[in-house]
Amino acid sequence: MTAARPDRLRPLRYLWRSPVLLVHLLIALPLALIVINPLGARLRIGGQRLDHWMTSWWSRWLVRFFGFRIRRFGEPHPGAVLFVANHVSWLDIELLHSQAFLCFVAKAEIGRWPLIGWLAARAGTIYHQRGSGHSLAAVMQRVVERLREGLPVGVFPEGGTGAGDRVRTFHARIFQVAVDAQVPVQPVALRYGNDGRQDPAVPFGPGESFVGNFLRVLGGRGMTAEVHFCTPIPISGDEGRRRIAERARSEICVALGLPDTNERSGSAAED
Repeated sequence: MTAARPDRLRPLRYLWRSPVLLVHLLIALPLALIVINPLGARLRIGGQRLDHWMTSWWSRWLVRFFGFRIRRFGEPHPGAVLFVANHVSWLDIELLHSQAFLCFVAKAEIGRWPLIGWLAARAGTIYHQRGSGHSLAAVMQRVVERLREGLPVGVFPEGGTGAGDRVRTFHARIFQVAVDAQVPVQPVALRYGNDGRQDPAVPFGPGESFVGNFLRVLGGRGMTAEVHFCTPIPISGDEGRRRIAERARSEICVALGLPDTNERSGSAAED
């Protein structure tokens, strides 16, 4: 087996990206936080709420400063919609925010990540304590309320990040919020790499911490971050959450060119 060649340009990438990222955090971040308030919710820029526009602007440049070129396929559905995406990296939230403002449902651990957790909370993220049925019930109720207010919500139905080489089972229970709120579900396929392939350098390695992955990706080779907005799935009275989850997962597999094989006998998980 041929050993991987050393990446001699990594120190130069740190030399370029680190100060630019620092400037973005020290200057652009305070500007973003100034408008994430009730006043920013009333003002408009380009037909969009100022606080939502600023969140997308800040996230778009953050992703770019990590060396990614963003490519979008399709369009995000306007208004209240449940966006469901495969989960590859902690960058997924920022990548999706770069294209549209969403209220996210994320694991509670993200809320403890340096900077990212605090930013996500300010952007309306709803945190869920994994393994807690009481927490999930409360989260689902909050999601339904957000959707009925006309706000879009984003979730990662796999329940955690993966290697990006396959789309794991979608937990069907979270899709109940779309049924209750009577809003469409839009699958979103995410990929980081070149030539239509997921780069293994982006997902978390075995036992890798957030800080370790953050620094490794910061110094990594430039690549493309793809966002595929698939065809929205309307909610109908004769289609349950399990079937909706299966359809959404299949759409993402097709967009990424991955095999549509589920690890639980082809069914979406109910938990």
